[in-house]
Amino acid sequence: MDKGISLLAVYDALLDNYGVQHWWPADSSFEIMIGAILTQNTRWENVEMAIRALKRAGGITPEALLAFPAGQLQQLIRSAGFFRQKERCLRHLAKIIVEDYAGDVSAVLRGETLEVRHRLLALPGIGPETADSMLLYAGGHPIFVVDAYTRRIFARLGLLTGEESYVAVQTYCMENLPHNVSLFNEYHALLVRLAKEHCLSRKPRCAGCPLQRWCLLCA
Repeated sequence: MDKGISLLAVYDALLDNYGVQHWWPADSSFEIMIGAILTQNTRWENVEMAIRALKRAGGITPEALLAFPAGQLQQLIRSAGFFRQKERCLRHLAKIIVEDYAGDVSAVLRGETLEVRHRLLALPGIGPETADSMLLYAGGHPIFVVDAYTRRIFARLGLLTGEESYVAVQTYCMENLPHNVSLFNEYHALLVRLAKEHCLSRKPRCAGCPLQRWCLLCA
């Protein structure tokens, strides 16, 4: 169901209300890639704790990360949860960068978008959302990142049912928005901000929501 609003109108309303989000917060492309893996199934605050621990230990390069014994790396990222699984994923990513790309992080992200996406999805522990976050935020590829917040918000606006697949939601967004890296970057960050402040999964805080006039919950 579509209430006649456009994705650009939603974007403009969010941007007018919240301003530029300056997301993804990181000092390097590799740090963004680390964060994209660590943020799976956890809150960003927990990821920040893990990244601070890695920085204190000097582990924000592929080479330094590989130098950690498994037990030490798991302890450093423990706050992000699923630390054994994420340790294996981080180590595999770092190994590929070091062995196949001579340590050049930008090289693994360089190329035609779908080709690079396929390359990332072939790595263990990296699914579509993680790969697309790396593509957009670390590689500067114009691709829309979809997450649970995207589905929830767009369903409540009547733009989607909320049951669509990742590919279906991404296709809808990319067919209805200019293919612009900055716009995709900002849009995703704004949706995350809205979901955390107003569009909660339970007991949404509709008062003061910048999208309230379009929301089915408020009809």
